[in-house]
Amino acid sequence: MSDPCSFSSPSRCVTKHLNLRLRLDFRRRVIAGTVELTVEALEDGFSLLTLDTRDLNIVSVSANQQPARFALGSKHSFKGTQLDITLPFHLSRGQHVIVQVVYETSPSASALQWLTPEQTAGKKQPYLFSQCQAHHCRSMVPCQDTPSVKHTYYAQDLVAVMSAVRDGQEEDPEDSGRVIYRFRQPVSMPSYLIAIVVGALESREIGPRSRVWSEKEFVDKAAFEFSETETMLKTAEYLAGPYVWGQYDILVLPPSFPYGGMENPCLTFATPTLLAGDKSLSTVIAHEISHSWTGNLVTNKTWEHFWLNEGHTVYLERMIGRQMYGEPFRQFKAMGGWKDLQDSVNTFGANNPLTNLVPSLQDVDPDDAFSSVPYEKGFALLYHLEELLGGPEVFMGFVKSYIQLFAYGSATTEDWKNYLFSYFKDQAEVLKRVDWNAWMYTPGMPPVKPQYDATLADACISLSQRWITATEPDLDGFSQSDVKTLSSHQLIEFLSLLLQENPLPLTHVKRMQEVYGLNAFTNSEIRFRWLKLCVRSKWEEAVPLALQMATEQGRMKFTRPLFREVFNFSKYRDEALRVFTAHRAAMHPVTAGLVAKDLKVDASGAAAQ
Repeated sequence: MSDPCSFSSPSRCVTKHLNLRLRLDFRRRVIAGTVELTVEALEDGFSLLTLDTRDLNIVSVSANQQPARFALGSKHSFKGTQLDITLPFHLSRGQHVIVQVVYETSPSASALQWLTPEQTAGKKQPYLFSQCQAHHCRSMVPCQDTPSVKHTYYAQDLVAVMSAVRDGQEEDPEDSGRVIYRFRQPVSMPSYLIAIVVGALESREIGPRSRVWSEKEFVDKAAFEFSETETMLKTAEYLAGPYVWGQYDILVLPPSFPYGGMENPCLTFATPTLLAGDKSLSTVIAHEISHSWTGNLVTNKTWEHFWLNEGHTVYLERMIGRQMYGEPFRQFKAMGGWKDLQDSVNTFGANNPLTNLVPSLQDVDPDDAFSSVPYEKGFALLYHLEELLGGPEVFMGFVKSYIQLFAYGSATTEDWKNYLFSYFKDQAEVLKRVDWNAWMYTPGMPPVKPQYDATLADACISLSQRWITATEPDLDGFSQSDVKTLSSHQLIEFLSLLLQENPLPLTHVKRMQEVYGLNAFTNSEIRFRWLKLCVRSKWEEAVPLALQMATEQGRMKFTRPLFREVFNFSKYRDEALRVFTAHRAAMHPVTAGLVAKDLKVDASGAAAQ
C-alpha cells in the first residue's frame, strides 16, 4: 500500500540505516547536513531513488562515492518536494547502495524551532529543538519520510541530546570552539522519531536507566514531577514485555513545544506545562513510556492508521494507571477521555470524515487531521473489545502478543484486525457482531458508549449539577469546602462537565471565582478549562488571562482552543487576531500555522473578513 503523505516508494526500496553529520548555524538558523542512506533495492534493475524533502537546498548527491544526477520536483502544499536520484548503475533485488546527500535546511524548516536566548528560561544561550512527527523530518533530513520504513541511525553533530544513546564526544578538529557529539540508535525506527535538541541543558538522575534533562531553572522541579518514571517503566514491562531501547530519559522543553509529549526513543520530549508540582499530570509520561511498545516498536504503516499507535498507547497508559492506582482510576480516566473525544467531534463536526477512526488522508495534511479521535475513539474500541472478550487481563494478553508479533515492523488496521480474529478464534461469533464499519469508517461518536464506572466521578458530577441548576439565590450555598476534598484529576473533570453544558451565567462564574479562587490555580489542565469556561460565559476580565495562557506556552491542546474561544467572543475577535499577530513569530511553526487556520488568517497575516 502506498503512503499518501510521502513521495518515496517503499515498495521499491527501503532505507536500512542513516548516518548523519549535522553542523548548526544559530546565526543563520540553518543546519548544514550530510546524510548517508544505506538503501536496499526490493526489485531488480533498480536505479531511481525518490526521497522526501521540504525546503532543503541540495548541494550534491553521490552513490557508492560516484556522482549521481538528481532533480527536485515542484513544491507540493504539505508534502514538500520529491528528490529524484538517478543512480549511475542498476541494483539487483537485495543489493545495497550508500547514497550521500549534502544539503542545507531552510530557516523556515517546519521540523525545527530556533529560539533566541530571550525565549529560553536561562536567557543567555539560544536553543534549538526538532519535532518531526508526523511528516516534518523531510525538512531536516532528505529521507523516506514514511512510518512504513524503519532504520537504525548514527549521528555526529554539535548537539546535546538526541533520540539515541550517547556515544562519546571530542573537540572539532576544524574548530576548537566546537564539540562533536556522537549518538547511535541501534534499534530500527521510523524517520518521524529522529530528534535533536541543542541548548544549555542540565540533567538529574531519576532512576537506574533514566535522567531528566532541561534548562537548569526547571531541572529540580522536573526531577520531582517525574520521580515515578522507573515504577511506570517496570509496570509497562510487566504488561507489555521487555523495554528494548536501553535508556529512558525525559527532556523538558521550553514552553513553545507544541505537544504534551513526544515519544522520541530513549528521550521523551515533554512540555513544561506538566510541571504541576503534585505529579498529577505525569500520566503523560505513562503515555510516552507506553509508546516504547505501541508506536516505536510496532508502528502505524501510514498516518491513516495512526489509531494503532495512539489507541493502543492510551490503552496501555491506562493499564499502567490501573496497576499503580487501581481500576477506579482507569475508569475515571476513560470517562474523561470520552469527553475529550466528544470535544473533538464537536470541533470537527459529527459528519467530518476526519473523525473516522481510519480516515482517508489522500490530499490531507496530517497536521490538519490531528485530534483526540485516534486516541480516544481508538481506546473506546479496545475497551469495548476488552468487555466483550473477557476483561482486562485477557485483552492485555492479546495486546502483548500483537506487540511481539509486529515488533520492529509497521502494521495496518487490516493486519491488526486479522491478528485479533486469529488470536480470539474461539470467540469468532462475538467478533462478528461488532459493527466494524461503524467503528472504523464512519464519522462522529462511536456506535457503542462503554458504561464506565463513575465512582471517582460522582463527586464531580453532583457538584457540576448543583452549579448548572443553581438559581441566583442558590449561589450563597456554595463554599470553599465543596472542592476541598477533590483531587486535581477530579477538579479537571468537574470543569470538563461544565464545559459540556450551555455556558453558565456570568453571575455563576464570578461566584465560582469568589468561593474557589480558581484564578490562582497554576495546574495547566485546571487553568485551561477554567479560562475557557470564563470566556465562554463572556467574563471580559478573563480574556487577557486566556490570551496570556495561549501565548506564554505553546502546547496546541491549550493554545488553539483558547484562541478559538476568544475569537468566538465577537467583542474580542480583533483582540485575538492582534495578540496572535504580535506573537506569531515567536510561536512554533506548526502551532502558528494551525492557529492561523483556526482564526482564518492567511499566510501573509491578513485576516479574512
